Order: sequence, then structure tokens, then C-alpha cells
Amino acid sequence: MEPFSLTLVAELVGTAVFAASGASAAVGKRLDMFGVVVIGAITALGGGTMRDVLIDAPPLLLVDWRYPTVAVLAAVAVFFFHPALSRLRIAMLVLDAAGLALFTVVGTAKGLDYGLAVYAACIVGVLSGVGGGILRDVLTREIPVVLRADFYALAAVVGSVIVAAGAPLESRIGAVALSVIAAAAIFVVRLVAIRYRWEAPKPNF
Repeated sequence: MEPFSLTLVAELVGTAVFAASGASAAVGKRLDMFGVVVIGAITALGGGTMRDVLIDAPPLLLVDWRYPTVAVLAAVAVFFFHPALSRLRIAMLVLDAAGLALFTVVGTAKGLDYGLAVYAACIVGVLSGVGGGILRDVLTREIPVVLRADFYALAAVVGSVIVAAGAPLESRIGAVALSVIAAAAIFVVRLVAIRYRWEAPKPNF
């Protein structure tokens, strides 16, 4: 189990935010409490599990009880307090962008640590950031948001490329600085895309 650190706290906050996102979607579909908790937990833990399976590492949800515990508690909180939380949509979008940034950067770095090629580490990092949301949308019968709006996956791609391309310079600028730069890039691109309603080109009919 990972020792207590600032990184761990940040990851657990991201887990809670993604769990709340999934639970909110489940509440919107009028699922029961069990369904809300399941969707919330899958959203929070799905991306990290995909990452760990791809790099042949033990999934965190099986080796560290804090991650599933935080995910379940966040989902339960949404189930009981969703009327109040629905008024915090902007705050939730900001936190979701932060969670996307963190999970993508951590996923890409972990892929590099396990010896993956640059492109493969980027794929792992992006999946780490968006994988839970894809599972959430599939289970709630929605077109995944990464395929239709707001530069969600593209923001993750930007950050993962920064981490992977900057890895050779890590000894000069420091691992923490590189991670902060990449996470900030994802966060800013995501929020600017939301603010100005950026979308990838769509076919004309």
C-alpha cells in the first residue's frame, strides 16, 4: 500500500470527483442506490484499472483499500445529497478537469516507468484519464463524452505527450515540474474548451 503523501491525497481527491461524476449520471438515469454506487465506483476506478492491466501491474483497487473506499463513499454521498450537488455544476466541471489532468499524467508516467514506448505510454495515460468516463457512459447508455464534446480526450492527449516527450529532460527540469506543466496544460485546455464550447469538427448534413 502506497505511503501517505501529497500525491496520494491528490489521487484520492480525483477518485472522489470521478466517482461523484459517475454517481451523478446514474442518479440522472434514476438507478437505485446499488446502481449509483456501482456506476460511481466504475467511473472512478475504471481508467486506473485499464492502465494497470495494460502495463501488467496489480490494479490499485485490489491492493489499496483506500481507493475503492473513497469511490464508494463519494457515490453514496451523491445518492443522498444530489439535489444540493446539482447546483455545483461548475465546481464539479473544474474538479473533473483536475481529475482528468492528474490521472492522465500519473498514467503516462507509470507507463514510462514500466518500460513502454512513448506512444504506448501516451495511450495508457489517456486511457487512465478517460477510461472510467467511457465505462460510465456505456453503462448509462450514452455516447461517450470523449467522442462528442469539449476536447475531453484531446486535452488528455496534450498532457500525455508533454509527459512522454519531456521525459528525456526530466533530469534538468525535475519530475515534479514536468508533471505540473503537463497537468496544467490538460486543465487549462479542458476549461477553455468548456468556456468557449470548443468541439472537434463534425460532418455536415
